[in-house]
Order: sequence, then structure tokens, then C-alpha cells
Amino acid sequence: MASEATKKHPWHMVEPSPWPAVGSAGAFIMAVGGIWYMHEGPIYGFLAGLAVVLYCMYGWWRDVVREAESGADHTAPVQHGLRMGMVLFIASEVMFFVAFFWAYFNSSVPFLSFVAHETWPPEGIVPLDTWGLPFLNTLILLTSGATVTWAHHAVKANDRGKFILGLGLTVALGFIFIGLQAYEYAHAAFGIKDGIYPSTFYLATGFHGFHVFVGACFLTVCFFRAKAGHFKPEQHIGFEAAAWYWHFVDVVWLFLFCWIYWWGSFGYAG
Repeated sequence: MASEATKKHPWHMVEPSPWPAVGSAGAFIMAVGGIWYMHEGPIYGFLAGLAVVLYCMYGWWRDVVREAESGADHTAPVQHGLRMGMVLFIASEVMFFVAFFWAYFNSSVPFLSFVAHETWPPEGIVPLDTWGLPFLNTLILLTSGATVTWAHHAVKANDRGKFILGLGLTVALGFIFIGLQAYEYAHAAFGIKDGIYPSTFYLATGFHGFHVFVGACFLTVCFFRAKAGHFKPEQHIGFEAAAWYWHFVDVVWLFLFCWIYWWGSFGYAG
């Protein structure tokens, strides 16, 4: 087989990898273990599968970082393909959240469903104060969108110091957002089993919170890679993907804030 150094094309021919099989096995073990735990079995199976999945993530991403730093694999056509893959992934995530919004509107807007409630939120539900923690979290997440954009401009300008600072601020703001949302959940006046409003509320905002956590972890890896000098003005596709993902969670939150927190509390009589 010809080596990468002598290849006559700009494409990255990926070497055989064990990680898809390892990840699939870990996910299967985790799923079976989770079902077993839900039927009052031990949690060890789920944790074992989770450990395999985390090991797979570490090994797979380590290999991708090495490919990015090889200087030969992530050529311009390959970077374009990676960008298009990220665009399609984000599009699939958009449809994921569309399902939650549809469930919410299907239950709250009368002309969308015959089972919609006459008042929203339903009687007995005390919604969260829109202009309290939700509004503060909105400001935090929008600020993090500005700092990650600042970092993006800095890496393009080859300003490593501002790039690292912008990334660090974004990561910190992301984890602050998650902490405040956890505090909000702990002090909410309703539980997820208290009806359709709590169910759709916690599913939509909870999955968004999980996406913020994933994005914050993604950017944390980029932060340490930036400190190691991995990103350059002409080659920073890993950070670019993380920044796009972060802007996606920003936009989703704006919809959540406007429709679920703000509009969703209009019918509350107090």
C-alpha cells in the first residue's frame, strides 16, 4: 500500500479502525444494562457499557486529532467534506428539536390538536419566572456566543492569546449556564410526571442542556488543543465545528426562551 507521503490525490484514505466496533459494543452493553437497571437489576452493566463508550470516544478522537496534526490528511477538500458533514449533523439536530417543539405546541395550541388544554400552562402548574434565571441564562449563553466568535476571529488572525482567552471564557460561561439550569430544575414547582407541560418542558430544555454540556466539552478539548498550539489560521476545522455547534445551541435556546418560558407562561393567572 502506498504511504500517505506518496499519495497522488488530496483525499484522506482512512486506515482500518477498531473504534466503530468498540463503540457499537459499548452502546449495546449500555442499552442492555440500562434496561436491566430499569427492571430493578444492578447498575453495573450500564456503567460498564458507559466506560466502553467513553474509552471509544477518547481513542477515536485522539486518532482524529493526530490526523488533523499530521499535515497531510486534512487537506482543503477533506476540510470541505468535514464542514459539510457538520452542516448535515446540525440539520439533523434541528429536526430533533422540532419534534419537541411540535409536542409542546400540539398540547398548547387549540387549533393544532383536539386534546390541547384550554389554558396554558394547565391548571395547577406554576411556571418558572421568565425574567429570573431563564433570562439570566439567556444573557450568559448569548455572551458565550460572542466570546466564541471573538475566539474564531482571533485564530484567523493568528492571535493565539486572544484565541485561548475567548475559548476559556466560552467554556466557563457554558458550564455556568449548566449549573444555573440545574439550580432552576431543583427549585421548580413541578416534576416531570406532573402532566404534559412538565414533560415537554423538561424534555426540550433538558435535551438542550445536554447539548450545551456536549458543546462545552467539545470546546474544552479545543481549549487544551489551542494551548498545545494545534490550530492555525488555515487549519482549525476542529474548532470551527465546535463553534458552529455552539451557535446552534444558542439559537435553540432563543426559541426555548421565547416559546416555552415567555409565551408558555402567558396563561398563568398567578
